[in-house]
Amino acid sequence: MKGKEQIQIIGDNHFSTSIKTPLRADAFDTSDDEKIKNIQHHFKMIMQEMGLDLTDDSLSGTPYRVAKMYVKELFYGLNPANKPKLSIFENKYGYKKMLIEQNITIDSACEHHFLPIIGHANVAYIPKDKVIGLSKINRLVDYYARRPQVQERLVLQILNDLQEVLDTKDVIVSVTAKHLCVSSRGIKDQSSFTTTLEYGGCFSKTEVRNEFLKVITNQKL
Repeated sequence: MKGKEQIQIIGDNHFSTSIKTPLRADAFDTSDDEKIKNIQHHFKMIMQEMGLDLTDDSLSGTPYRVAKMYVKELFYGLNPANKPKLSIFENKYGYKKMLIEQNITIDSACEHHFLPIIGHANVAYIPKDKVIGLSKINRLVDYYARRPQVQERLVLQILNDLQEVLDTKDVIVSVTAKHLCVSSRGIKDQSSFTTTLEYGGCFSKTEVRNEFLKVITNQKL
């Protein structure tokens, strides 16, 4: 097996050697402005190769718009400088029950085809000595989503960060999302979606995990 066939099979497999997003050592030696300029040039070449007329008013600004969107919006989560500061507070209330942040928007892109991954996450933890600002959970989810991703890695990255900052293993993360690389290409299955679940600590107990799953299953918007 070689050439295009081997590349196709590798691209269709959802595996990774680490929960860290694969980045080169020099990934941030270039400024955002330089990245935008370089991406703009290369995307212009892509459009020209497809036969598009970039002198048309509707298309002339597209290479810059795409480049800026990649660096500043869709993939801002690649840069650790953009990682949200996670505000942690002392658990003065002595709250020891499950706290669940539900239906957090997932707006990501698959790293195999750079097509959208859209869905939602549910995150829960059982506090010990520390609690986290609620909006910080949403910000952390968005930060890790805003990069080329695989869903398995995404839940692990969120889980590990929260376990570390809260100093507890009692954290669970679920993500349910629709992958446009499945619905708009290949099999073109419009109705399927993917769910991933990662957890630690007391959530390894079936009864505790089921309590979480029951709440998010019955959630109302």
